[in-house]
Amino acid sequence: MNANEIVIGIDGGGTRTRAIAVDLAGNVLSYVEKGAASLYKDLQAKQHVHQAIQEAITAAGKAFSDVKGIAAGIAGYDCPEDLEWVEPLTAIDGLEARRWHLNDAAVAHYGALEAKPGIVIISGTGSIIFAITEQGRQLRNYDFHHYAASAARFVAYNTTYELLAGKADETDEALIQSLLHYWQVTSLQQLHELGAAGFITDDRERNRKFGEFAPYVTKVASQGSCTARRVCDRAIEQIQVGVGILAASFADPHVDVAFIGSVINSDYVRQQLTERLSAHSSNKDYRVVTPTFSPAAGAALYALQQLSIPSSPAIVHNLRQSIHARFKS
Repeated sequence: MNANEIVIGIDGGGTRTRAIAVDLAGNVLSYVEKGAASLYKDLQAKQHVHQAIQEAITAAGKAFSDVKGIAAGIAGYDCPEDLEWVEPLTAIDGLEARRWHLNDAAVAHYGALEAKPGIVIISGTGSIIFAITEQGRQLRNYDFHHYAASAARFVAYNTTYELLAGKADETDEALIQSLLHYWQVTSLQQLHELGAAGFITDDRERNRKFGEFAPYVTKVASQGSCTARRVCDRAIEQIQVGVGILAASFADPHVDVAFIGSVINSDYVRQQLTERLSAHSSNKDYRVVTPTFSPAAGAALYALQQLSIPSSPAIVHNLRQSIHARFKS
């Protein structure tokens, strides 16, 4: 094992690209964030990922020749045809390292559960439910053509529609005022006119705008807004259904579940989903667990595994200690 050699793990989920450089013993040497890695979110995705990789290598004090592997989990990589735009994300002139491309949910699973059997629910910028069974089989709710509309933009879209449809009550006053202020209008009628014109023409910009309002929705859900709770409860129900579909593929009656993302980790959604999984699940006994590592670290673990360096207790220890040392306040 060459002490100079490293792997790069990339979390390309959400609105940011997160790149982490890790040596072959599991020590974190650098961490970099750039713009979105998915072409569906940002037309500059390729440039963002290239910059993240190059800066992570430089910050680690390494050269291209020291990089043994790059594992990238990319949002929107859902079928073989997507590799046409995914593969160039990590293709950099002069960088000859081995490269592996996965959906961002796969690297999130590697980080959260260290690829052990269980289910990871991602609900933030995007939404996906990803499982690895006891037999190592990988399954997504997408495989069943199921989608849980719990991504931030859907939470905000659906909340806005409820209010424009006149379904608000006295518990929603703070929500309404936040929404009007956010869109810089003075009444729901003005917002209705804005909506009639499509809100914002560009799809990416409109989705980004709505997605950034989701934290207001989940916040007032905790404070008692009936509309916010109604929207969040529908998303929670859809997540619960997706989890149940995937859990049916597990032989063990006990299934670990981890939550990743801003929506699912908001106070209201996390509490309600945890309670429902614990109290209303007829097919499995779910155990909600705290993710061990971030998706970026999960990508690094995947790269090490592909290089025949398994996730040993020593590597896990080094990774945990170096992450703590780097990111402690």
